[in-house]
Amino acid sequence: MTSEEIVEKALHLYINEKEIAVTWENNESVEALMGLTEENPITVQMSMYGGFEQVGSLGSRLPSNDVQTTTSAGDIVLYASSQIVIFYGSNSWAYTRLGKAADQTAAQMADLLGNGNATVTISYE
Repeated sequence: MTSEEIVEKALHLYINEKEIAVTWENNESVEALMGLTEENPITVQMSMYGGFEQVGSLGSRLPSNDVQTTTSAGDIVLYASSQIVIFYGSNSWAYTRLGKAADQTAAQMADLLGNGNATVTISYE
């Protein structure tokens, strides 16, 4: 009798090639992001904005369910159905939550995102 290992696919997030553990939300936006990255990873050129976040275009629209939210460092949200935003500070606006960095402190997020534009890669593997 042989046993097969079952490997579950998951979304992975990299900031400037450093993998960041993320606790992803269970919503239709994240499901659509999985579908978008199922065949090939997507790379997003992020830009600093407001001294508290990096924002970049996904190149596609995802379903959204924006809710007035106060964010904190590590939050990953969808803005205007097509922009991914990753916070290293805080803001209050209407967003759709995608996830939260699970293993990074606010200071670590500021180090990753607060010193110039970043490159983010999202893969489903």
